[in-house]
Amino acid sequence: MVELTNLYLFLGASILLAFSPGPDNIYVMTQGITRSKKAAFVTSLGLSSGVIIHTTAAAFGISAIFHTSEMAFNVVKFLGAFYLIYMAYKAFKHRNDKLTFGQKESAKDLKALYTKGFIMNILNPKVSIFFLAFLPQFVNVSNGNVPMQMIILGVVFMIVTIVVFTSMGVIANKFGEKIVSNPSISKYLNTITAGVFFSLGLKLALSER
Repeated sequence: MVELTNLYLFLGASILLAFSPGPDNIYVMTQGITRSKKAAFVTSLGLSSGVIIHTTAAAFGISAIFHTSEMAFNVVKFLGAFYLIYMAYKAFKHRNDKLTFGQKESAKDLKALYTKGFIMNILNPKVSIFFLAFLPQFVNVSNGNVPMQMIILGVVFMIVTIVVFTSMGVIANKFGEKIVSNPSISKYLNTITAGVFFSLGLKLALSER
C-alpha cells in the first residue's frame, strides 16, 4: 500500500498540476463556454480516463519503451500531432457556424466528446514519460507491490483531474452565455480554437524526448 505521507504529498502535487494552465484544462473550459456543464464533465472524464493507460504503462515499464526507443516515441507523437491538427482543421472549417449556448447534447455527442478527450490524452507520449518519472517519486519499494502502488496513485490523479477540470469547466460555463451571445466574440471562437489545436499539434510534432 501507498504510505499516507506519500499519498498526501502526491495529492497536493496532483492538485497543483491539474490547476496549472495546459491544453487539457483549457480545452475543458472551452467546452464549458461553448456547450454546457455536462459537456465539460464528459470531456474531463475522457481526458482523465487516459491516465489509466499511462499509469498502467508506467507501472509495468511499458512507458520505458518511449523513453528508450526514438521510433516508438515518434510514431505515437506524430499520430497525436496529426489528430490535433485534424481537430484544428475541423474547427476552422466550421468557423462560421453559429454557436448556441446551453444546448442539450445527445448521447452520441457526449460519446464523441469523451472519445475525443481520451484520444487527445493517450496519443501524447510525453504524458507517458511524465508518469514514468512522476509516480515512482511517491512509491516506497519496501512496501512491496510497486505496480499496485503506482496504479493507486494513478487512480488518485485521475479523480483529482476529473474534479479540478470539471470545476474549471463549470466556472467557465458561468461566463459562457455572455461570451457566446456577443457576435464579435463568438464569430472568432472557432478560429481561436483551431489555432490552439494547431499550435498544440505543431508543438507535439516538434517535441523531443
